[in-house]
Parts: sequence; C-alpha cells; structure tokens
Amino acid sequence: MPGTAPSLFRHGPPGWARLATFAVVALALMVVDARLQMLDVARHYIGIGLHPFQTVMRLPRDGARQVADWLDTAARIRAEDEAESRRRIELAQLATHAARLAEENRQLRRLLGVSDDRTGAPTVLVELLYEVRTQFDQRLIINKGQNAGIDAGMPVINERGLVGQVVRAGAFTAEVALLTDRAVSVPVQVLRNGLRAIAYADATPGKLELRYVPADADLLAGDLLVTSGLGGWFAPGVPVARVEEVVPDLVSGYAGVLAQPVAELDHHRHFLVQLTEGVDPILRDADGNPVQPGGEAPMGPPAPTAEPGSESNEAPATPAAPLSAGTSPPPTISSDA
Repeated sequence: MPGTAPSLFRHGPPGWARLATFAVVALALMVVDARLQMLDVARHYIGIGLHPFQTVMRLPRDGARQVADWLDTAARIRAEDEAESRRRIELAQLATHAARLAEENRQLRRLLGVSDDRTGAPTVLVELLYEVRTQFDQRLIINKGQNAGIDAGMPVINERGLVGQVVRAGAFTAEVALLTDRAVSVPVQVLRNGLRAIAYADATPGKLELRYVPADADLLAGDLLVTSGLGGWFAPGVPVARVEEVVPDLVSGYAGVLAQPVAELDHHRHFLVQLTEGVDPILRDADGNPVQPGGEAPMGPPAPTAEPGSESNEAPATPAAPLSAGTSPPPTISSDA
C-alpha cells in the first residue's frame, strides 16, 4: 500500500507507551510485594537459580582477598617470629646477666663471711679491672690503690684462700702478683702438724713448690698449707695450697714438694685486700729495731739469723731479681722453713 513503511522497518508501540506500561507494571509489583508479599517465593527460587552465577562472579574478588590475606598473614608471622627471636635473645642475655649477678652476690656474701670471720687485719673489697699475664709474670690490676689504704706487700684473698700479693700500688689502682708469679713467696705451715716452709711458684704452670724441706719431714700428699704469719705480711691461718706430691731426694737431703693453690686463681672478679704491715729486713737501726722509712714500700719479713755457736739447718735466702731504675722493689717474703 503506497505510503506505508516496509515490514522490515516496522516498529512496535511508541516509546512513551512502553515506558508508561513498564512504569505501571513496576508500581503494581511494588504494591503487591509490599502489601501481599506474594513475590517472596518467586524471589527465593530466582535467588537459587542466580546463586551459581553470583558465585562465579565473586571468584576473582574472593581470590584477590585470599591472596592479600595470605600475604598479610605471612608478613605478620615473619614480624612476630623476628620479634620472638629478638625477645628470646634479650631474655637469654638477661638470664645470663642475672646468673652472673647471682654468682657475684654469692661470692660477695662469702667474701663478707670471710671478712667477718677473720678477726685480724682490716680488709678492703676490690674488683678486678683486667689481667696482665706473660710467660713469667701473672698479674691482676684491681680498682683501688693507696687512696683506699692499699700498699705494696699486702695479701689478696678470696673466700677460698690466698690469691696473691700487691706488688705495686698507685693512687687509684694496684698491681697484684698471683701466687704462681715468680715474685711471690709465702711463709706457710702444714695445718696438720705445724711444719713450717716457704712456698714459691713452681716451673709447672699453676703449681707451687716448697723449697728446703728436709727429706724426712712429716709431710704427706693432701696436707693443707696455711699462712704461718711470719714476717707480718700474711695473716696466719689463711689457706694457701694443698700438697699434691712429696718426692724425697736422698742426695740433696731435701724433698721435692709440689702443691696446688686452693683459691682458684682464675675465678671471680672480687677479692679482699688485707691491710697488713710487714717488717723491712733492710732498714733496721743499730739495735736491730725495725725502721719504717717514709714513702717506701716495706720489703718483707726479717731474714732468720742463727745464734753464735749453734748449728742451723736454715736454707740460704734466695737473692732478689734485679730491678729497673725508677721502680720500687716488689715485696718478697722469706722466712725460716
């Protein structure tokens, strides 16, 4: 029919009519759903049908979230592990420090017990600063000196026994020679029977020897040696060493005696210095009375002398080692055996 559009391009109802129709249907459905709730069943089944599609559509989002959560969890676990490792190391250090403090407290209590038990020379508590050891010299540097009343010749002890002797004292520090140092000699006696001798450093590291002991002397392995108090430097009764070996030499008439110090010289950091005074055998007046010079350190106890016409079995005194210029001689103890 002329004037009519081909069926290929024929359209439905006009747009305004369709918009009005859909609006009316939407309003009707809203009223029915709000008033009568007749669409709940339809909504339920439609939700069941759409659920697989919703799950598939959420997969990328859920996967991204899981990856992000895993990365966050891994980072948090690493941070917590590092924090725990650091805390464990700190706790180990604190435990070690606490154990060291506890051991020092126990030693200080034992030292205070030694100081209370020994009624004699007053004592000064000192602390080790550092060690100076060579092939021949074994020295400790302590944190107190002449300002605390410490002077050359004074003995150093711990809770077990004699450690050494002060050989040089400054204003604020002092140098201590251990028992096993060649500069130290100690007058001792056997606790069991009172036999007197002199202890020197032995050639064997960490050992002491008793020189000029008669071969038939009553001395046995295991005997405890204590200071005899001769000379005034060492207070009597301080444990020194325990006899390990007695080998009589019939040719020389003396016995080779080897002893082990009981004070554990390589242990602990705190010691007691006994403020004792010895007698200098060199500085004596014409009547034989000791003279204390000003500003010089005492040298040790007087050398034994034999009465005229009497026989003496005393051993000759060991000559002192030469000293360098400008240094005060370290105290050496020599007494009758």
